Amino acid sequence: MVLKRIVHLFFIVLGGTIGYLYIPVIINLLDFTDASWVASPYLGTVIGAIILFFLSYWLGDYIVGFLKWVEESLIKLPAGDLFFGSVGLIVGLVIAYFISAPLQDINIEVVSQVLPLFIMILLGYFGFQVGFRRREEFVNLMNINKRERDKRKTPDEELLANNHPKPKILDTSVIIDGRVADICQTKFLEGTIVIPQFVLGELQHIADSSDVLKRNRGRRGLDVLNRIQKELPVEVQIYEGDFEEIQEVDSKLIKLAKVMDGIVVTNDFNLNKVCDLQSVAVLNINDLANAVKPVVLPGEELVVQVIKDGKEHNQGVAYLDDGTMIVVEEGRDYIGKTIEVLITSVLQTSAGRMIFAKPKLLEKAL
Repeated sequence: MVLKRIVHLFFIVLGGTIGYLYIPVIINLLDFTDASWVASPYLGTVIGAIILFFLSYWLGDYIVGFLKWVEESLIKLPAGDLFFGSVGLIVGLVIAYFISAPLQDINIEVVSQVLPLFIMILLGYFGFQVGFRRREEFVNLMNINKRERDKRKTPDEELLANNHPKPKILDTSVIIDGRVADICQTKFLEGTIVIPQFVLGELQHIADSSDVLKRNRGRRGLDVLNRIQKELPVEVQIYEGDFEEIQEVDSKLIKLAKVMDGIVVTNDFNLNKVCDLQSVAVLNINDLANAVKPVVLPGEELVVQVIKDGKEHNQGVAYLDDGTMIVVEEGRDYIGKTIEVLITSVLQTSAGRMIFAKPKLLEKAL
């Protein structure tokens, strides 16, 4: 492992440096031999390097494990959080440098050496915390400046800016639904399709469920993602970051949409409402499906196949190609047959549309 070799090399260099500086001093203090070559700094370098080399085999695994943990933590951090935290750290260190520079001229060792190090650690920590915890305020401040610049744009510049499509962030429900792949294929969704890692984790959890129905839905969602990524002419981005302080996946989606200035794609009614309340752009697949349903009016004629009984006496039920239910009055005798019907009324409900009709043969008989 490359990282472990680097740790061993660091220990060797550190041991050699310590041996060169301090082992001859220790030998002279002990004064147990008159041989000058024993107190040689070069011999001390070799001794120090050997001691810390063997010590690295004992501490190496712990240090490598710690470095791996730091690496994983940094990778999981969203790019915006890492950026603002790093900027805050740099600002804190710069301020600490200017504060501690005059202190180094003081002859008191504690003030000139220890105090500057303490100030640098303290201000570096505070700078990182301020940049990390107040990142949203800095983002909002930049957005305000951006809006001010947008107000000064010419009409041509504003049109060019508006033509740049925003990223579309998929939630779990819309992936499991599957229709989003067909929408991507027809190129109705422009821009980059973003699939967050925490959504993939939730989808994998569903696919591993002991419940057969949930497991099948989760696997269908994974198949839909494979189709979008490999077969369709769209750009797909896997967002590796996570918002560990937020527990709910829906809340993480809204947070990500704010950070990326993206649009949430869903068919979850509740998530749709929360996005509206928080001024986050959202595209609802169900709204799109309802919008493209064929328009029918009372008095029009349709050819339908009566499938089953209705709830009321002597009713039959048929369906349009888009799944819209048609209740056929006096249609029970036509179950299994394809007949012409005359639309009598159209009812729009929260669950969708219902169309009421009666057989055209009965109308002719009257």
